[in-house]
Amino acid sequence: MTSVTITAKDVAELRARTGAGILDCRKALEEAGGDMDKASELLRAKGIAKAEKRAGRSATQGVVVVEIAPDARSGAMVELNCETDFVARTADFQSLAREVARHVLAKAPAGIADGSTLDDAPWSGDPSKTVGQVVKEISGKTGEAMAFRRYAKLVQPDGVVGQYLHHNGMVGVLVAMSGPGDDAANAVVRDVALHIASADPIGVRPEDIPGELLDRERRIAEEQVTQEGKPEQIRGKIVEGKLRKFVAERTLLEQPFVRDDTVTVGQLVTRAGKDLSVTRFIRFQVGA
Repeated sequence: MTSVTITAKDVAELRARTGAGILDCRKALEEAGGDMDKASELLRAKGIAKAEKRAGRSATQGVVVVEIAPDARSGAMVELNCETDFVARTADFQSLAREVARHVLAKAPAGIADGSTLDDAPWSGDPSKTVGQVVKEISGKTGEAMAFRRYAKLVQPDGVVGQYLHHNGMVGVLVAMSGPGDDAANAVVRDVALHIASADPIGVRPEDIPGELLDRERRIAEEQVTQEGKPEQIRGKIVEGKLRKFVAERTLLEQPFVRDDTVTVGQLVTRAGKDLSVTRFIRFQVGA
């Protein structure tokens, strides 16, 4: 069998292609008889195999990334997890998260879903691969378990979709508003998204708060007034007052705006344009 000389230049080229270590690249080139494409495929296969072995490990760090379409009629948000904050800040991981967000914006259906639902979907950047394979390849390069935890996509044909991403990449928000897609709408939708990131409301309007959550708060309020020894004849009013306060504190349009607590978010939106209306929002926080 004729031996093939593997040069430092060959190893460097393969490293540039794959991001794998020097020794792994040399071994792959030797196994592939110097064939660069075959060596790349070997490294890719080994990287995916390693990633699958790590799948059971805890991936609790990560980033949230948001992508808005050029016409601001749709937007996507993803949460990508890894094991350590160090890897979450690497160029490979950050780039993957942005690419996944772009893929969701271009290819995924609207709504909220677990990222694993896209595992077998063709990757928009290279249809010969799946989304799951691409994530595993980067996992193989970094040496950590990774998970595409979840994604969201909002579409608002008759308005705008805006976003806010906290500077640490740990909290992201998408907001959809119906109405004219003008400068006023684009400005206020970002303010609303910033508010949501900070205040963490449950729903847009009181009717959006789940009934089971209201029932739980009612039971808590009833227990509180009983323990406080309030007179029987006023307990009902006190309970209703506590519920109204809870709804106001956790409903987006009822909340005082974080940048100016003299106005509610609802008043802020109305002032920006009478035809503007918040239709939906989604908030992601890493690990939450």
